[in-house]
Amino acid sequence: MNVQLRQVLSDITGVSGLRIIEAILAGERDGKELAALADKRVGATQATIKKAMQGDYRAEHLFVLQSAFELRQNYQKRIHLCDEQIIAQMAQWPDRVDLEQKPAPPRKAGRAWLREMVAGKDPRQELYRRTGVDLTAIEGIGVLTAQVILSEIGLDMSAWRSEKHFASWLGLCPDNRVSGGKVLSSHTRHVLNPVADALRMAATTLQNSKTALGAFYRRMRARLGAASAITATAHKLARLIYRLLKHGELYIRQGLEDYENKYRQRLLHNLKKSAAAFGFELTPTQTVAQSVATSVS
Repeated sequence: MNVQLRQVLSDITGVSGLRIIEAILAGERDGKELAALADKRVGATQATIKKAMQGDYRAEHLFVLQSAFELRQNYQKRIHLCDEQIIAQMAQWPDRVDLEQKPAPPRKAGRAWLREMVAGKDPRQELYRRTGVDLTAIEGIGVLTAQVILSEIGLDMSAWRSEKHFASWLGLCPDNRVSGGKVLSSHTRHVLNPVADALRMAATTLQNSKTALGAFYRRMRARLGAASAITATAHKLARLIYRLLKHGELYIRQGLEDYENKYRQRLLHNLKKSAAAFGFELTPTQTVAQSVATSVS
């Protein structure tokens, strides 16, 4: 049809995209009317969207669009049925927290909540009710990822003595092979585990995250490459999940600035230690000393 909807919307299956597609299938061809259906948060102007709606609305193109749209709607219904089954299975777990006495923490800031209610229930609220902790508070972990994790490991973390054992079971830690005191290989074991796969997928979403986990992923990627950075970040996510489920801890998000300050302090400590080993002493310049004093104050 040569309709450039993808050029003005980042996701044509979002709210604005589906509105416009439904209007086109209903017979609307006026670019101005179609542009008015876009959400106010869309970055493109009304004039740009109107121009993008100019296309060749031939019958065969509309038939293909109608077929694709109905197919998507059918898949959405099937996904919704799966969600209902998941909620029904979760209902068999005993409650660990009373939502009236201890409501769930607020959702992560800066992220639109697009998941629909399932059987009249909020999947995130149900996860919190059954686990007693908010796994979705961890950056990169959403409701679907949390459901995959819990469906594989359950709620009893006594099978793993520590978070190190848990990460080893997932195959997310180095498998050091040593002979004669020499490390022959430190690659991770090849493990087929849905939890490890879900955590790796979650790690990839942190590439542009303005958080401590996002900064950790980017630093590991610069040092080790993308593949190793994903594994290292997934390992960190696994340890966080273990602590929350094992001890019922409240996840406190570490800010990007706080993470960078601690990294600089750790790096400075190591430099001072290395200099002292050679009989030297590090002395900051006046500019650096002023900047450190400003950041501390």
